[in-house]
Amino acid sequence: MRNPFFAVALATTLALASSLAVAQNYPTRTVTIVVPFAAGASSDIETRIYAQKLTESLGQTFVADFKPGAGGTLGTAYVAKSAPDGYTLMAMSGGFNSAASLYANLPYDAQKDFTPISLMSLRSTAILVHPATPYRNVQEYVAYAKANPGKINVSTAGAGGSPHLNAAWFHGLTGTEVTFVHYKGTATASIDLVAGRVDVFFGTLLSALPNLKSGKVRAIAIANAQRSPLMPDLTTAQEQGVPGFDYSSIFGIIGPARLPPPVLNRLAGELAKIARMPDVIKRIEADGGVTVGNTPEQFRNLIATEIVRYRKIIQDNKVKLEE
Repeated sequence: MRNPFFAVALATTLALASSLAVAQNYPTRTVTIVVPFAAGASSDIETRIYAQKLTESLGQTFVADFKPGAGGTLGTAYVAKSAPDGYTLMAMSGGFNSAASLYANLPYDAQKDFTPISLMSLRSTAILVHPATPYRNVQEYVAYAKANPGKINVSTAGAGGSPHLNAAWFHGLTGTEVTFVHYKGTATASIDLVAGRVDVFFGTLLSALPNLKSGKVRAIAIANAQRSPLMPDLTTAQEQGVPGFDYSSIFGIIGPARLPPPVLNRLAGELAKIARMPDVIKRIEADGGVTVGNTPEQFRNLIATEIVRYRKIIQDNKVKLEE
């Protein structure tokens, strides 16, 4: 008579052996990292950095594949429907967390249809103002906004984008009212800030550096919780009296749901090592970022928290995408 306990033990042993084989063999062919935006964006640069390092450490080619469209949701949907084998991954940024509350009938669920692997970096953002404005720090800005409700024009890179949502969050925390002016992208929003047609823009510090150095714009605060390596003497909004405000532009690597644990653990382990390499740290810091390389569980918890935060911002401010 066949021993049922032996059968279960054998099945478990075979499954474990199979998993170990998957981990040891992965990858055996090219791995694609989908970038759901056009080439040339900041996510493009980081994707190439990590792809090259993964190629070197795992012995197979990791390549970036650009699939832009619909605010990043087209490429994201493509990854959600990909085979969960570790050969299709995605470069994920902050828009991933807000999309669920902005777009109706998305063909994926941000929490159920993906496997978070590792948060790779936090990019520096800042509150940027035209030099002719009378406020030189957050306290002066908030005081002016309260004395002049609706008179400050804040540019955005588009309704519902990260600069818009985080600026709305900031003004909600400070109890101030401003007028948002929506543009079709960061470039035009920044051009009008330099020209003085708008007063304020919440954006990445790296993209603003040339105009900061030339005096065409001024930074009154770092929007992250930590100061930036690019401007270490510039204090944060939190340090200037806005507790809890942290507009970090995030970058991470995710995959489809149900990635095999051995593949997930190998990728997460390699990415954590890469995030601690001195040359990677130096390169990311030069671009105004700080490397992280956290665990899948830590990354999953962050995504869940950010989805809730963005949902509240969108609901509180009645944010809708422009037609």
